[in-house]
Amino acid sequence: MEKGNIIRWEYEAWVVEEGEETLIDTTSEELAKEHGVHDPNMKYGPMVSIVGAGRLIKGIEEELLKAEVGKDYEVTIPPDKAYGERDPKLMKIHSYRELARQKIEVEVGKEVVLNNKRGRIITVTPGRVVIDFNHPLAGKTLKYRFKVVEKIDKEEDKIRAIIEMDYGKEVDKFDISIEGEDIIILLPDMCKYDSNWSVAKYVIVGDIRDYVANKNVKFVEFYPKKEEVKEEREEKEENKEQVEEETERKEEEKSAEEEKESEEEQKERESE
Repeated sequence: MEKGNIIRWEYEAWVVEEGEETLIDTTSEELAKEHGVHDPNMKYGPMVSIVGAGRLIKGIEEELLKAEVGKDYEVTIPPDKAYGERDPKLMKIHSYRELARQKIEVEVGKEVVLNNKRGRIITVTPGRVVIDFNHPLAGKTLKYRFKVVEKIDKEEDKIRAIIEMDYGKEVDKFDISIEGEDIIILLPDMCKYDSNWSVAKYVIVGDIRDYVANKNVKFVEFYPKKEEVKEEREEKEENKEQVEEETERKEEEKSAEEEKESEEEQKERESE
């Protein structure tokens, strides 16, 4: 692999402590369920990443640069190439009253956000609360088993992969075309009402320019003309009327048949 390659890869991430391995993350839904770390809100399967973009831990970035498509790898990553060593200075003492003013429920093990920093409450004593602002995996040795399943080469496929990575929702609904210096992306209806899209689109544009091509990026929203909407509505109403007429006709035929059968039965009784 080379820096800037866009890939899809599968992985398992384990914490190694005293010879024991604990699964913390994986792209395999079956493995996640097996080890009790399944997230129903997560989309499992090969993940899109940009090699050398600095978005993965250092140890994995280095290993991906050495990887070949289709080969299985297993690597052990020390803390200094993962989430760093634990820093005692990131253990902070706060008063119970201070947390109460910010409406933070005090409970050992609870994750909290304080002064825009995420931490975990580790000790509660009368009047004092100790919060650990180290990353939960700081000081941990990790083991990764991974495989690069695809290196994406075509320009349009790279753009779609970037949308998948930065936005992640139903990328097959995006219509992408490339015309000279213009990359034109027709947005699906879901983007029109999704507040997450307003943030994601700027990240997508940056990644396209950095890792695909320095071209104009045009996002197009399509709203059909009123006439077209009206015609569609009229067509639906016409179809509805036809269904109602057909239903009414069948009911009349059924009623006529029942009436005829009733008359025949009456004549039979009279002849007897």
